[in-house]
Amino acid sequence: MKTKEDLEHQITMLTNALESGKANVVDYENDLAAAKKKLENINKPELTPLYFDKIQEAVEEGVGNFSFDEQDNYDKEFGMEYDGKVYLESIDLTCSYELVENIVEKVHKLFTEAECPTEEEE
Repeated sequence: MKTKEDLEHQITMLTNALESGKANVVDYENDLAAAKKKLENINKPELTPLYFDKIQEAVEEGVGNFSFDEQDNYDKEFGMEYDGKVYLESIDLTCSYELVENIVEKVHKLFTEAECPTEEEE
C-alpha cells in the first residue's frame, strides 16, 4: 500500500508531466500550422517586394482610370421620409465588370503568359 507521501509525489510527477505534455502539444500545433502554410504556398510563384509594389501600382492605376463620377454607372433607389425629405435608400455600381477589366488589364501588362502543357504532353 502506498503512503500519503508516495501519492503526493505521484500527483506532483503526473502534474509536471501533464504540463510538459501541454507545452509539447503547443509546439506540435505551431509546427503543424507552419507545415500547412508551406504546403499552401508551395506552388505559388515567388515575387519580390518590388514586384508586389508594381502590382499595387497597377491596381491603383486601374481603379484611378475608372470614372466613379459618371452617374450612369450606378443604379440608385430613393426613398421619402414622412416629413417629405428625400434620401438615398440604395446605390449599386452597375458596371463593376468595367472596373475589374481596368484592373486586370493593368496587372496583365506586368506579366507574360506561360505556355500550358496540353493533355497529350502530360
